Amino acid sequence: MPAGSGFVPTIDDGPLRMRSVHTRDSRELERVLLDNRPWLQPWEATLPGNEGRWNVRGAIRSLLDQAASRSTLPFVLEWDGAIVGQLTVSNMLYGAVSSASLGYWVAESAAGRGITPTAVAHATDYCFAQLGLHRMEICIRPENAPSLRVVEKLGFRYEGRRRRYIHIDGDWRDHYCFALVSEEVPRGVHARWRSGEVDESVAARPASGPFA
Repeated sequence: MPAGSGFVPTIDDGPLRMRSVHTRDSRELERVLLDNRPWLQPWEATLPGNEGRWNVRGAIRSLLDQAASRSTLPFVLEWDGAIVGQLTVSNMLYGAVSSASLGYWVAESAAGRGITPTAVAHATDYCFAQLGLHRMEICIRPENAPSLRVVEKLGFRYEGRRRRYIHIDGDWRDHYCFALVSEEVPRGVHARWRSGEVDESVAARPASGPFA
């Protein structure tokens, strides 16, 4: 169950804890990111023309400012008390749109433990059930097989290919777009997944054609 104070909840599921990022996490996050450069760099967002060093503390402050305006949920992911990744719900819009986007990364040592699908499911459930959002979107590079497996496991629907959509690893990259709306998961994303009721075929991408 979600706990904690403020806009960003704390969510526990066995050894996994999702909690708000804090500025005091900057040194540990930078260490994990540096240790996992070969694993993460192909999927990291970059700024066109900017080759400068990371400013992890500045990025955290920006995320916390966005959380204060209720437009972002910036989680760190802990496994047995150690930081192993981040998950961020961003572009949160309310009213007639009521939608958000979700992105994440995990350390290579944490892969294969079900951390990412568990965290994505809980974050989406929180946004639907507690914040009243209607739609969650995840955009993934076609080459990112582990992330594509996450949306398959959770039953996010494939909605098309966005050409040169996000600047990743030094260039503009195509992304596949997947989404869920709240009425598709009346019992929740996590409960549907754990009960084995997910239709993974909805995440299938066309083999050819204008949207492949």
